[in-house]
Amino acid sequence: MTDDFTTEIYYDADADESLLENATVAVLGYGSQGHAHAQNLADSGVDVVVGLREESSSRSAARQDGLDVATPAEAAARADVVSLLVPDTAQPAVYEEIEPHLEPGDTLQFAHGFNIHYNQIRPAADVDVTMIAPKSPGHLVRRNYENGEGTPGLLAVYRDATGEAKERALAYGKAIGCTRAGVVETTFREETETDLFGEQAVLCGGIAELIKAGYETLVDAGYSEEMAYFECLNEMKLIVDLMYEGGIGAMWDSVSDTAEYGGLTRGDRVVDDHARENMEAILEEVQNGDFAREWITENQANRPVYTQLKDAEESHEIEAVGDRLRALFAWADAEEAPEDESNENEDDRTHVRADD
Repeated sequence: MTDDFTTEIYYDADADESLLENATVAVLGYGSQGHAHAQNLADSGVDVVVGLREESSSRSAARQDGLDVATPAEAAARADVVSLLVPDTAQPAVYEEIEPHLEPGDTLQFAHGFNIHYNQIRPAADVDVTMIAPKSPGHLVRRNYENGEGTPGLLAVYRDATGEAKERALAYGKAIGCTRAGVVETTFREETETDLFGEQAVLCGGIAELIKAGYETLVDAGYSEEMAYFECLNEMKLIVDLMYEGGIGAMWDSVSDTAEYGGLTRGDRVVDDHARENMEAILEEVQNGDFAREWITENQANRPVYTQLKDAEESHEIEAVGDRLRALFAWADAEEAPEDESNENEDDRTHVRADD
């Protein structure tokens, strides 16, 4: 850890993978995160069993990848560490199946804190409850591991019943490649609330609405759909890449002086005090549990609002324009198709995480 940070950051040298030498790890789910965790653990020499329902379409894929497959209950019964990597909405039901098979001293491992933080899952007091959350989609967690690289991650301990919860979680993080890059220590509360806020206000909700609003403003003013798409969506990746590589300052240094002056003098007219007040309201809904209760109720009602909003989003004009333009790009046919990460039934789609 450096003196510049208040949080602890752990690397390979801080993790003792031997803590998993005589342990069996059950990975429940084989979607985005599940397949990456299971394969990386197996390649690190860990005894892994994948827990999937009998009817799961992912069973054959896991077996083709050389992994042992059992039902979630059977996998949990065999395991010392159970990594629950099905979607947030499916986790409570899966937990009910495996709870009788968790023994004192076992570890219940998560990649997102939603169900623990909002009390949808209440593990027994004699079970360690930890989190290792790679900050990347699963296919990159796997690709980075295979390339000898790492994926940054988060570490949290909710309950340390054995006195070794943190050490065992770090061993897990090392086995999937996270400590190669660095694992930042946090809490279930902090990870859950910042993750939900980030998704809603900035990464997914805020950015998508900003892009659509910019696109609509240009098109409504008579500019072509193609120019509006390029300026408000396509170039977003270029700007975000610059920020990712060197921070916001590096982005300002890389764009033109005209762009920098325009952004510095006009940006806060878009994200103004009113927008900040709305962000504070969104954060409060996350902190007081309003969003969690709303999302749980939405799922219990078979997702009527979610379905309506998703259909409207998919039918927005910018999507059709983007499809047409991307098909014309010179690299369209040559670019390797990304790995399918749409299997929500088996795994938590980690946002940007993660996530859910």
